[in-house]
Amino acid sequence: MDSLARAAFRRRVENEGPLMIPHCPDALTARLCEELGFDGGYLGGGGIGLSLAVSEALLTTTELAQTAAAIRRRSTLPLVVDGGVGFGDAVHVTRMVWDLESAGVHAIELEDQVAPKRASHHRHVEHLVPVEVMSGKIKAAVTARQDPDLLLIARTGAVQNESFDAAIERCEAYFAAGADAVMLLPESAEQRAAAPRRLSGPVALLTSFDLHTPRQWEEFGYSLVIDPVTGQTAAFSALRDAYRQQRSGRLSGRPAAEVFALFEQMQDLAGFEDLYNIERATTEPGT
Repeated sequence: MDSLARAAFRRRVENEGPLMIPHCPDALTARLCEELGFDGGYLGGGGIGLSLAVSEALLTTTELAQTAAAIRRRSTLPLVVDGGVGFGDAVHVTRMVWDLESAGVHAIELEDQVAPKRASHHRHVEHLVPVEVMSGKIKAAVTARQDPDLLLIARTGAVQNESFDAAIERCEAYFAAGADAVMLLPESAEQRAAAPRRLSGPVALLTSFDLHTPRQWEEFGYSLVIDPVTGQTAAFSALRDAYRQQRSGRLSGRPAAEVFALFEQMQDLAGFEDLYNIERATTEPGT
C-alpha cells in the first residue's frame, strides 16, 4: 500500500500543483489535515525540535523515524519529512532513508548545510557544503531507497549564503545527482516568481500559505507549497493566551461546555470509535 500511495503522490507532484502541505507534527493533526482535504502533511525538524525545547540540530534519526511512523500508523495522509542534513555524511543519509522509508513516508527533504547541523542556523548562521558533497549524499539516498517512488527533495540555502543564481545552479546539480524535486528559499517576490521558471524540474517552497492566494501559488508554478509555521504558531498562541488568562485568575474566554464538546470531537477524530467497537465485541458487550 505504501508503494501505491507513493506512486500516486509522485504523479501529483509531477503533474499537478501546487500541492498544499501544512505542518503536521502528530497523528491527530494528520487526521485533521486528511479530513480537511489537504494534499499532505509536513513533519519538520524545526517543529519537532521546538516541541522538545531543543534545536532540530540535536534530533536523532530514531526520533524522526519514530515520529513519522506514529503518524503513518494512524493516517493515510501523504507525509513529507524534513531529513535535515541527513544526520551526517552519505553513510548516515543511507541509514536515514532506510528508517524513514520503513516508517512509510512519501517524501524526504535533504539540505546542503554542514553536518552535524548547527543550532545557530535558527539565527541565520549557516555554512553550506560543496556541491560535490551534497550531490554525493543525494546519490547515496537514491541508492538507499527500495521504492523508486519515494520522493527525494534536495534543499539549498544558497540564496541566503551565496546568491540566487548560485542557488539555481546548485538545484540543477542536485537534479543531475538524482533529486526528484528541489527547494530553495527565495528572499523576494521576484525570486519567488522566477524560481519555478528557471528550474528544469519540480520545485518546492517553504513559506506561509497566507503569503499568496492558492491561485497565485498555481500561477507561480510550484509543485509543493509547504507551510511549516502557521499550525504550530497558531496552536502555541491559543495555548499561551488561555493559560495566561487562567493563571492570572481569570477565565480562559472559552465556555467550559465548548471545551468539553471540542474534547469529544478530538476523540472522534482520533478514531476512538473503532476501539470502542473492539471492546463492544470483547470486553464491553452490550455497551
